[in-house]
Amino acid sequence: MKITKGLLQVGVLGLSLLATGVMAAVSESEAAKLGTTLTPMGAEKAGNAAGTIPAWSPLPKNAGTVDDKGFLSNPYASEQPLFVITAQNVDQYKDKLSPGQVAMFKRYPDTFKMKVFPSHRGATVPDDVFAAIKSNATKTNLVAGGNGMENFKVAVPFPIPKSGVEVIWNHITRYRGGSVQRLVTQATPQANGSYNLVYFKDQFVFRDNLKKSADDAKVAAAADEDEKSGDASNILFYFKQEVTAPARLAGGVLLVHETLDQVKEPRQAWVYNAGQRRVRRAPQVSYDGPGTAADGLRTSDNLDMYNGAPDRYDWNLVGKQEMYIASDSYALDDPKIKYADILKAGHINQDLARYELRRVWHVVATLKPGQRHIYAKRDFYIDEDSWQAAVIDHYDGRGQLWRVAEAHSQNYYNVQVPWYTLETLYDLQSGRYLALGMKNEEKQAYNFKFEASASDFAPAALRQSGVR
Repeated sequence: MKITKGLLQVGVLGLSLLATGVMAAVSESEAAKLGTTLTPMGAEKAGNAAGTIPAWSPLPKNAGTVDDKGFLSNPYASEQPLFVITAQNVDQYKDKLSPGQVAMFKRYPDTFKMKVFPSHRGATVPDDVFAAIKSNATKTNLVAGGNGMENFKVAVPFPIPKSGVEVIWNHITRYRGGSVQRLVTQATPQANGSYNLVYFKDQFVFRDNLKKSADDAKVAAAADEDEKSGDASNILFYFKQEVTAPARLAGGVLLVHETLDQVKEPRQAWVYNAGQRRVRRAPQVSYDGPGTAADGLRTSDNLDMYNGAPDRYDWNLVGKQEMYIASDSYALDDPKIKYADILKAGHINQDLARYELRRVWHVVATLKPGQRHIYAKRDFYIDEDSWQAAVIDHYDGRGQLWRVAEAHSQNYYNVQVPWYTLETLYDLQSGRYLALGMKNEEKQAYNFKFEASASDFAPAALRQSGVR
C-alpha cells in the first residue's frame, strides 16, 4: 500500500514524543491550516492527483428528504458502480485494501464482492463543533502517557495528529451529535446463515449535552457507595443500553459512565438483571470483556468499532493511504429493506453495500508486554474526513488474522452528524459474524433531539428502565 512519506516521519516523531512524555499541541501557524489547506476537522481539503478522490464538499442539510420515521433519502441513488471487485480480480486492487478485506475474498470467493462507486466527501459537523476542534488543536495535550487529555473540548482533540494514539483519540471522541436515542438490532449469523435478532434501545449523551434537573442532586445524595460515580470532570459521555427483545433477555440494562482517563479512573459501569431485579457493578464491561448478547463474537471494546482506554497497546502511526471503504451507505439503511435481505451466510448482502475510494489514517496497535487482551494486534484504518474507524483487522496471540471489522457509514446530513449505518465483525476462523446497528424495520431512526439529565443515567434509574 502507498504510504505518505511525510506522515511516516510524523509517526516517528509522535512515538518519540510519547516516549519522552512530552505531547504538545500544534502551533498557531500550523492550526491555521484548518479551514484552508485542511478541512476544519483536519483532512486534506484537496482531492488526489489522479482525480479519483474529490475535494471535500460538505453535504448541505437539505441534501435529501427525511421521512416521518427519520430515515434519510439517498442523495446518490442514481449512481451506478464504476466497477466491482471480486475474488477473480482482487489482486488488481489489493494495494488499496486491508489484509482483512483481501482475506474476505479468499474466505468467500463466490459471494463476497465490493461494488465501487464514485467517491464523495460530504462529512461535516456544526460550526460550533468546528470552532471547538480548532481550539483543541492548539490547547489539548495528552497526559499520563497518552491515556488522558487536558484542555479538551467537545470533539476531535488532535485534528493535526502527530502520533498513533492521537488518531485513536480522535476516533474515540469524534462528534456523534451530542445526544441520541436509537432503536437498533444485533445479529450473530451462524456459518449456515441462521440467526436470531437482539433488539436494543440505546441512549447516548455527551457530558456537555445533559439537561439540568432538580432531581440530580437528590439522586446523587441518595446513592449508596456501590452506586456512586466518579469525577464528573473526567466524564466523556453517558451510555445506557436496554435489551428489549427476545423475551429471555428483555429487561436487562447496561449503564456506562465513560471516563476520559480510564487508567486514573476506570470506566464506571453497572448492569441491571431483570430476573434478579438487582443493580450490580460491571467491571467486566471493558477491554476484552464479552459484548452484550454477542454470543462471544465481540469484545466490549469492539463496540463502535473501538472504544475505551488505549493503555494496553502501543500505537504506531504508519501514515495515510488510499483505500476502498464502505461509505454513503444509504441503500443499506433503506426502511424498505428487511433484515433478512441484509443478513446472509458468511457476510452481509454485499449487493446492498457501497464502497468508495478514500484517504485513511493507518495505525497499528500492538499489545504491550505484560498486558492481556485476546487481540494481540489490531490494524486500524480511519477515515480522514470523519475520524471514524472504517476497517480494523484483528490478530490473535499467534499472529494469525482472526477477525475483520468493517463499518458501513453515512452522513446524517439533516443534523450534520457522520456516523455508522451498520457495524460488522467477521470471524475468519469460524465463518460466523456479528452485525450491529440495523434499524430498517424499527419504528424510528436515530433521534438526535433526545434529552436526558444526569439523574436519568444514575444507577438507581436502571431499575425503572428494566421493568418488563
